[in-house]
Amino acid sequence: MRRFAPPVGVPQGRIFPRESPISLSTTSIPAAQLLVGAGAALLAGIVNSIAGGGTLLTFPALIAAGLSPIVANATSTVALLPAALSSMVAYRGELTGATRWASLFAVPSLVGGAIGAALLLHTSNAAFDHIVPWLVLGATALFLTQRALLRLVRGAAIATDDDALMARTPSLLLLTGQLLVGIYGGYFGAGIGILMLASLGLMGFTNIHRMNGLKNWGGFCMNLVAALTFAASGIVRWPVALAMAVGSIAGGYVGARAALRVPQEIVRGAVAAVGVLSGIWLLARL
Repeated sequence: MRRFAPPVGVPQGRIFPRESPISLSTTSIPAAQLLVGAGAALLAGIVNSIAGGGTLLTFPALIAAGLSPIVANATSTVALLPAALSSMVAYRGELTGATRWASLFAVPSLVGGAIGAALLLHTSNAAFDHIVPWLVLGATALFLTQRALLRLVRGAAIATDDDALMARTPSLLLLTGQLLVGIYGGYFGAGIGILMLASLGLMGFTNIHRMNGLKNWGGFCMNLVAALTFAASGIVRWPVALAMAVGSIAGGYVGARAALRVPQEIVRGAVAAVGVLSGIWLLARL
């Protein structure tokens, strides 16, 4: 296993997965990190309820607050897991009668999430510093082109009855694609929902509610295994993660109430601007 620089506050000479013991103590956590994390998660919960793209807010905010990119990524993944669970539960009715599909869809999601998380743990801080600006900019581009991409997918897809699709076994191509999405999701994760909706659209699905049900289920599976991997590794800043979890839940509630009052275009534009500026800032700090 490779060695590399541990996060701030961790003694030198340790192998990465045991760099920072899991602790709920806030004695070594600056109050600014708790406030920034909770505030960013609150905004992420709001924008996720309206337009999506919350990770583009939480991840750069944690880095700006002083966390290393890898620790920020792991902490954000764990913190936003409750929101992923609530989204999955909200759409559980759309998976009624789709037990086989849901089960088969979960396998590549879980395996891919585990692989992606393991890859992150074996990436040095220096290497991730150089990779992450492009991940942020790429996720922002995916966010900006989401609607055009889905229109293109729907135009290319052969219209098929969703119930007839559910009666068949998912194709090997779809499951392989989901494995790749899972790997990316476990490694970084921003934009995974867009990728899953696109692949389901290419399969011929037309019911957006059922597509969202499968997307949320797959996203929860890959985020769950990634969060467990990061938690076991000891790199999660738990006080920050807990503050963010509270913020994201509150933001989701506020966002759900504001969804009909705030134009999506304004929110999407703000999220995209944050993503672009964050990517440029991350490049400039190299």
